[in-house]
Amino acid sequence: MEENLKQQSADIIKIALYGPESTGKTTLSQQLAAHFETVWAPEFARDYLQEKFNDAGIICEPEDLMPIAVGQTKLENEVLSVANKFLFADTCLMVTKVYSEIYYNFCDPILEKAARKHKYDLFFLTDIDVPWENDDLRDRPDDREAIFAIFKQALIDSKKPFIMLSGDMETRLAKAKKILEDLVSCKEMGFSSYDFVQTYEHGISPETIKKHINIFKSGIQKAILDRPAKKEDGILKLATEDFKAFASYFDTKKSSLKLKKFVPASGAASRMFKFLSEFLNEFDVENETINAYVNRKHAAALTVFLAGLEKFPFFENIDNHLKKAFPDFNSWESDRKNYQFIKTMLTDSHFDFCNKAKGMLPFHQYTTHIATPIEEHLNETAFYASSNAASNLHFTISDIHQSEFVKIINSVKDKVEKQAKIKININFTYQDRATDTIAVDVKNTPFRDGNNQLVFRPAGHGALISNLNNLNADIVFIKNIDNVIQNHIYEIALYKKGLAGILVKLQHQVFEYLQQIENGLIKDENINSIIDFARKQLNISVIDDFSKYTLENKISYIVEILNRPIRVCGMVKNEGEPGGGPFWVRDQKGNTSLQIVETSQIDLENTLQAQILSASTHFNPVDLVCGIRNFKGEKFNLHEFVDHNSGFIVNKNKNGEALKAYELPGLWNGAMAKWITVFVEVPLITFNPVKTVNDLLKPAHQPQ
Repeated sequence: MEENLKQQSADIIKIALYGPESTGKTTLSQQLAAHFETVWAPEFARDYLQEKFNDAGIICEPEDLMPIAVGQTKLENEVLSVANKFLFADTCLMVTKVYSEIYYNFCDPILEKAARKHKYDLFFLTDIDVPWENDDLRDRPDDREAIFAIFKQALIDSKKPFIMLSGDMETRLAKAKKILEDLVSCKEMGFSSYDFVQTYEHGISPETIKKHINIFKSGIQKAILDRPAKKEDGILKLATEDFKAFASYFDTKKSSLKLKKFVPASGAASRMFKFLSEFLNEFDVENETINAYVNRKHAAALTVFLAGLEKFPFFENIDNHLKKAFPDFNSWESDRKNYQFIKTMLTDSHFDFCNKAKGMLPFHQYTTHIATPIEEHLNETAFYASSNAASNLHFTISDIHQSEFVKIINSVKDKVEKQAKIKININFTYQDRATDTIAVDVKNTPFRDGNNQLVFRPAGHGALISNLNNLNADIVFIKNIDNVIQNHIYEIALYKKGLAGILVKLQHQVFEYLQQIENGLIKDENINSIIDFARKQLNISVIDDFSKYTLENKISYIVEILNRPIRVCGMVKNEGEPGGGPFWVRDQKGNTSLQIVETSQIDLENTLQAQILSASTHFNPVDLVCGIRNFKGEKFNLHEFVDHNSGFIVNKNKNGEALKAYELPGLWNGAMAKWITVFVEVPLITFNPVKTVNDLLKPAHQPQ
């Protein structure tokens, strides 16, 4: 009997249509076979049981199951010899096995073994969201959900590669065709069916995976710096009165604009406490003093942390917690107190700072309460990102943190709204898993974990260009979650509104020119003033032979360089902070443009490039105001303005094994490379990031 259930093999991709009765398996099998010009194996049980029903009025009995299994196997083996690339099986032994268990609470061990052994490159699990069609052999229209759940669980238990198909027949067919095309692509790259299902569920196409693997193999071209952007050469320097004028201008225009504040807030806080985590892991608590550890590890940051311990906004809460947990805590010697304080802060379930999002941490001590960055961003948005008595605040977060974000927001929102006399609308998005990138090992082979699963990693903040692209807004303020201040909020608001005023004014002129072009009002004598504006106000490098163009081509070129999203970026004087800075960058065609460039994008082995980097005078504080609509009021597709040749390859490890990861072009780096860019110097007071916990000891984060 086992020999009669043996499935023949061939160099053919086998697809099993699998699911409860009346879910469209036969129709889809026929459609797919016709589309791919191949054959399909019909359901043996249908003719077998119909004949039995016609003869005796009986649908099925336990002794019918083995003949059905044998007949189905024979049918499939027969059509396999004439299949063309694909074979579509209208059913399979897994279906017979499941029905045996549903109807008789038993399955013949030989049938069960064969069902598990039969291999298909992919199972299409057909959903029950199509109408039930009655016939002589179908008998359970009221149990569809329960039976479907059993079918699905059988695939999971048997570890079969499957994808569920839902929707009407037309939708299913289109979806199935695309899935099969992608399956072929994955197999051509050497991936298994299980790999394909994993990538499909992640939302990542084979083309994307192939592209990323090629990037690992070929590397990423370094940015070509032409010169640092400086005052009067790419960076606009304004007096305070000028900022006030632009802020006032913005205030007069904002009622007609939909404003949004966009805060990347998905970053974990673990990096803030890296030196403290290392201390917990490496300090010999039984045989070493903290002072000895500091000397051994040159741990200056730990010394600063302990010296300023009582100035941290969380000190009192943790100290009180320790006194309750350990009644004799006050009698402990200082090293023991300090060690336990750090351990409680980072690992205790009540605090657990290492595993929280940075936005949820206590940052600022006020006389009445302790404020998190979330609350401070609510305060800021009320000051500069509001119009018509409303403000819109958008956080990009990890889904696991949303409930805590909501809890914090609910605790402070009413207070902030009453003080500011505005309504704050808040929403969240997550970084799309489909933007994750595949990891590779040192040989550029896809990296696998201990379960032989492919490893995908979040692709950095550049992935958030998708989140930004989906916003419904005219003007978007962008600021990092940790760049908040306890004092001087009025000054912060002044410069933020000043940047917005510059943007709106420039945008107004751009829109006016583009509208004139749209209406056919631009003449040859108007061209020079437009080009002069583009060069001097928008920092656009115009091609050398522009003057030789015909009027028609000149106008087309002007539309190309002006009809783009605009960003006005605050820049602070370089104080030695790590990170990106403003540069004139030369592309492969020799054109220069203003870009924010990270140090990792620069070839430091090139002496000239290293010299340009060292001559940089300003730093990027991620203080952006963006215009994301065109002159017709339509949203730009921001993905069209990304430099896909940029990005970052970073070295990581998983469970002690080295791997390489690819991060997409950074949100304010390559993801905005093709935007119109204006850099404006802003005071250092606007830049107060908290990269390590010790930054909370700086004056900007301490009570006055």
